[in-house]
Amino acid sequence: QVQLVESGGGLVQPGGSLRLTCTASLNIFDLYILRWYRQAPGKQRELVAQATPLDYISYSESVEGRFTILKEKYRNVLLLEMKDLKPEDTAVYYCNAQYNSLEFWGQGTQVSVSS
Repeated sequence: QVQLVESGGGLVQPGGSLRLTCTASLNIFDLYILRWYRQAPGKQRELVAQATPLDYISYSESVEGRFTILKEKYRNVLLLEMKDLKPEDTAVYYCNAQYNSLEFWGQGTQVSVSS
């Protein structure tokens, strides 16, 4: 069983930056695909960024160029660095780890972008 704990959310003004942290209870970075999702009120959960075990990185079109997914393997930490935040980035952000049929989720952290 892998536990994922997100932190770093909060309220930020448009154009601001935040760094989200996902701490894993085990060293999963060499096997698991790691993802950040978000879910805005009334909307479906959306894949934001993904990093494979071989460090192939991909982003959704809506965040490309503004968000960066990073692994800190020595700390079992997955980061999501967000800049130039927009009101439409407001959502609960979730960390996800998947290896074949095994899949784990964090509890989520709220990000609110508002002036």
